[in-house]
Amino acid sequence: MSAEAVTLNSGTSSCKIHLFGATVISWVCKGKERLFLSTDAIMDGSKAIRGGIPIVFPNFGPWECGPQHGIARISWWKVVEQHVQLDNGDTQVVLELTDDEKSRKIWNYSFKLQYTVTLSSSTLTSSLHITNTSTTSFDFTTLLHTYIRVDDIKDTTVSGLKGCAYKDKVTTSDGIEQDSEVKISMNVDRVYMDTNHHVVTHVGGRIQVEKEGLPDTVLWNPWVEKSQAMSDFNNDGWLNMVCVEPGFVGKRKVLGVGEVFGCKQTLTVLE
Repeated sequence: MSAEAVTLNSGTSSCKIHLFGATVISWVCKGKERLFLSTDAIMDGSKAIRGGIPIVFPNFGPWECGPQHGIARISWWKVVEQHVQLDNGDTQVVLELTDDEKSRKIWNYSFKLQYTVTLSSSTLTSSLHITNTSTTSFDFTTLLHTYIRVDDIKDTTVSGLKGCAYKDKVTTSDGIEQDSEVKISMNVDRVYMDTNHHVVTHVGGRIQVEKEGLPDTVLWNPWVEKSQAMSDFNNDGWLNMVCVEPGFVGKRKVLGVGEVFGCKQTLTVLE
């Protein structure tokens, strides 16, 4: 383990987790990189890492208290259990983030986040537990901002969203998804509510996104102009990524004193 990242290996698969934001920045499975990381991503801890799987907490989107998408993805996490070898051959690491003086100036609550990343030969599982260690309840939204690498976005489809209500953040309209396979041909930023537990991204091969405790799914691709407007997003990066993001974002979750909220995402290479 380097000072800033942890690497897991299971058979021929590997993944790397950067301690800034506990961001999974690489997942190599069956000989291919499966996550998108911008070639212009800032990796020095000065801003959130652009790509991989950043953790959004305690707020999804613009936030009146502080930075967009909250504080978890722009905080240094610590490793509490490293390179654990499970009986089935999988490997995992457990990282933790707790409130401190800096976080309480932004959001004045006490909390503990525990994030477990587990790697097998064909899956990558991210499990997040949020504990309220404050003396009062708090509410939050949370999301795993998963950037999936694709060969060409124009040949990519996402299935499992048909019939789901969505809020379109680009057009500021609401709708019901009519397509069994969603194709992306423009800037897309949609929050789908109460989605299926399985969403499959067809990227040449297929990657299944399975979720627990996360009722919603965000679908995002910035397309050309927005990519060029982001300093840490390489100009042609939109061609090779799609974000399929399980989250609890359609409404806010209230967590009482001492209560624990748990959620999980499992990515599986199907072929």
